[in-house]
Amino acid sequence: MRLLLVEDEKRMAQALGEILRQENYEVDSYTDGISGLAAIESAIYDLIVLDVMLPGMNGFEIARKARQMGIRTPILMLTAKSDLDDKVTGLDSGADDYLTKPFMTKELLARLRALARRGMNAPDGTLTFGDLSLDTNTLTLSCRTNGQSVKLGEKEYRILEYLITNQGQILTREQLAVKIWGFDSEAEYNNVEVYMSFTRKKLAFVGAKTEIKAVRGIGYELRYRDV
Repeated sequence: MRLLLVEDEKRMAQALGEILRQENYEVDSYTDGISGLAAIESAIYDLIVLDVMLPGMNGFEIARKARQMGIRTPILMLTAKSDLDDKVTGLDSGADDYLTKPFMTKELLARLRALARRGMNAPDGTLTFGDLSLDTNTLTLSCRTNGQSVKLGEKEYRILEYLITNQGQILTREQLAVKIWGFDSEAEYNNVEVYMSFTRKKLAFVGAKTEIKAVRGIGYELRYRDV
């Protein structure tokens, strides 16, 4: 799961980044509001942790602009202020939850897990599309019609997770490359095609009617052939 952290206190950003990576989040970190909003515009993140007091643009404005752009990624807002008015402003700006500094690591992680479940509409940790069932805890892919299942590799899992959570949309190779390998990766687009091939083989193995279709000149989308 890819997470965006926008926090201008460098020590805190570094500490939070390390904690989140230990919890198996893929973390991109920025220290100013302008860069943070630009990263949000990429729409590749599953969760956003957003500080209020940022140089360039504050967290309230960032959240508001993100929602105006149609980005629905869950946002957890961080602030040193505990005033009720600040919390109300944050939630009205588009944040989904609010955490006041200082906070316990356990509470931060619990809130992120809750937001992730809400964002994926998967209260039991399972994503579904067509005849597919994807267990987000064990990375297991199952076919709901025949019960056949298989364990996915990390990249295969992240490809299917991204496709399922964006069902009905065509995802470009660039979006997939950045989502799976990150902005700073030297991965080329042929890596997407290679791992797409691996993922398709797993769909075939479980006997799914759901397919990953290539849309010529654009990208990929999930389709369910109900025949």
